[in-house]
Amino acid sequence: MDKNRRRCGWCSPDSELYIQYHDAEWGVPLTGDRPLFEMLILEGMQAGLSWLTVLRKRASFKEAFDDFDPAAVAAYDDDKIEELLQNPAIIRNRLKIEAARKNGRAVLLLQQEYGSFTEYLWRFVNFQPICNTFAAMGELPAKTDLSTTISKDMKKRGMNFVGPTIVYAFMQAIGMVNDHETSCFRHAECVKLGEEFARDHT
Repeated sequence: MDKNRRRCGWCSPDSELYIQYHDAEWGVPLTGDRPLFEMLILEGMQAGLSWLTVLRKRASFKEAFDDFDPAAVAAYDDDKIEELLQNPAIIRNRLKIEAARKNGRAVLLLQQEYGSFTEYLWRFVNFQPICNTFAAMGELPAKTDLSTTISKDMKKRGMNFVGPTIVYAFMQAIGMVNDHETSCFRHAECVKLGEEFARDHT
């Protein structure tokens, strides 16, 4: 891992967790209902906190939330919610934990309607990742018309912690949007990954 490579402004060179996430995951087109559900829950957990806080607790979340199996999370009863609220290794916020359960239930319904959570999400861009060309972190939007549209649809389906800003961060995380700065070495690489992804899904 070369800490001296040019990366996006948000990626702290002092954090190996940040560098690893930035270099290997952020902006890479993601499929699979469990991985997508994981990122949705983690983005919701981040609300009001730093992403680094979430990354540090990611392994603990994975263990506590049954490897982010939507069916398992959807089936949590109130005793399980109380158990999670006593777990010091995760973010113990009742509203966020209850939202994970609600979102799991919504994902199950989406699977029934669309065949998969993957299909539901990626249809919003016709499986064509959006490639932006921002030069600096300050140019990145906090939300877009598309993230607002997706947010409204998710809320209509009973999801919580899916406001337009959270949804846009989610879109960036799963590679639906490539928001690497143009000077970042990952920008061009994610452009190619996005093109390959689009070809594979047309």
